[in-house]
Amino acid sequence: MKYVEEFRDRALAEKLSAAIRAEADPARSYNFMEFCGGHTHAIFRYGVQDLVPGNVHFVHGPGCPVCILPIRRLDDAIELAERHGVILCSYGDMLRVPGSKRRSLLSVKAQGADVRMVYSTLDALDIARKNPDRQVVFLGIGFETTTPPTALAIRQAADEGLTNFSVFCNHVLTPAAIRHILDAPDIDPEEAVHLDGFLGPSHVSTVIGSRPYEFLSETYRKPVVIAGFEPLDVLQSVLMLIRQVNEGRVEVENQYARVVTREGNTKAQDLVDEIFELRPAFEWRGLGMVARSALAIRPAYAPFDAEARFDLSEKTSREVKSCECPAILRGVKKPKDCKLFGNVCTPDNPMGSCMVSSEGSCAAYWTYRRAETLAEMAKDKAMAEQAA
Repeated sequence: MKYVEEFRDRALAEKLSAAIRAEADPARSYNFMEFCGGHTHAIFRYGVQDLVPGNVHFVHGPGCPVCILPIRRLDDAIELAERHGVILCSYGDMLRVPGSKRRSLLSVKAQGADVRMVYSTLDALDIARKNPDRQVVFLGIGFETTTPPTALAIRQAADEGLTNFSVFCNHVLTPAAIRHILDAPDIDPEEAVHLDGFLGPSHVSTVIGSRPYEFLSETYRKPVVIAGFEPLDVLQSVLMLIRQVNEGRVEVENQYARVVTREGNTKAQDLVDEIFELRPAFEWRGLGMVARSALAIRPAYAPFDAEARFDLSEKTSREVKSCECPAILRGVKKPKDCKLFGNVCTPDNPMGSCMVSSEGSCAAYWTYRRAETLAEMAKDKAMAEQAA
């Protein structure tokens, strides 16, 4: 298939749906975590969950780079814009995420801070070139997909001798987070989420390849299928996972072979290795401190590290009370389990990052399953009141 429409073909989707229904064992449940928020939105947008039997469950993972950034780091970015007076450049999704005291980058911009939305790291570099008397900081977020462009911007700034450009680095790593989720039951049994396999991230895997997920099959005995984002990709990946489970196989398979290789993009990996090094630990919203799960700028490029250049204050930042984003990001709860969903928390007035981000789980439920979710919440509430 060459064109995107072919990956949304209704007849092929019905054939895959029939195959899944025929091969799924009705005597058991299948719980598959889609780590990436892009998969979550594909599942809801195209109604994939309606094309699989009721015993095949999708568990939403923490794969949204905006959602997992802890409030403290967002507060740091706000401080850079306010107290240090920099031009803070950010991708658009971050602007509306509420930090402490319901303040966001957009709200401090309205109060006079110089916060600018950019579409790429090159936009931020260009702003630095045009404003030589101002410090320009790029808010770097994202998984392995967005890390190479940030690395390229830092090396380009070094090559040009720019002295007014730096990066506030918050780039995180996918495999470490998956390992943390699987280790969670050993840390706290109440956090246990039974998982039978993973839909592996596709965009991330174009950079790192499929090899970094092999520990999941070798150590944790969990099947993985690297899956594309189109509905036929997801359906085919679910079928591949069901076959692994039914046959007792535990492997890393690559459904997205038209783009992903086992080795990934080695040129991009080399660039990232040149600019960044592993942090011993990093805080993820919902997951807490996760060992070796994020990158820091190497000392050789310290002049371009905003954390080294600016003195950031110690902070005590807290989540919005009653917001269930942390549990939703761990796969322990779903948006319908949050009592703020749909009343206090909406896209126009988000309480948590999962409702703000275009890849957030709450945003997916709101956009594609709002009425059904609110009805389920009302039913659950009525049953709870009746039981009381």
